[in-house]
Amino acid sequence: MTTETIDHNTLARLVEAHAVRGAHIIGQPGGWGVVVEYGATERPLAATRSREARVFKKLETLVGYLKGIGINRFDVDAANFDPQTVATYSRPDASATLKRAHAAAAHDKWFREQVTQGLKEADDPAAQWISNETVKAGSALRRANWRKRGATRRVGEGSV
Repeated sequence: MTTETIDHNTLARLVEAHAVRGAHIIGQPGGWGVVVEYGATERPLAATRSREARVFKKLETLVGYLKGIGINRFDVDAANFDPQTVATYSRPDASATLKRAHAAAAHDKWFREQVTQGLKEADDPAAQWISNETVKAGSALRRANWRKRGATRRVGEGSV
């Protein structure tokens, strides 16, 4: 059974027109709801998406909401409020996320320091530059030695 509710925009217009006669904050399992009196009608405030009665987890949040739209006086009924039933959200992944963020920041710092050092070395007039052909020849020689060692090991592995 869905009770008729009042949405935020309608409530704000009613407050603006001075048509709201009262507001009642009602404690319930899971938090706090508000029932608004206007004309001869009483209706709970609706959640934006579900159109069901909105539940605020914290009384302070609800009070701030009501004051923000211009309702400064209200009564509170805490008879059915049970603080044990208010759901809290836990983020077990937050620690891992923060560790990854710190590791990324540390790596970024290290990388920037390496680039800065490399640029300093490159700008040094005493820097010795090696030609691309020399580097390619040295790399080819190293690869040939690695292949030769690998082939020697494979041959030697078969004899026991």
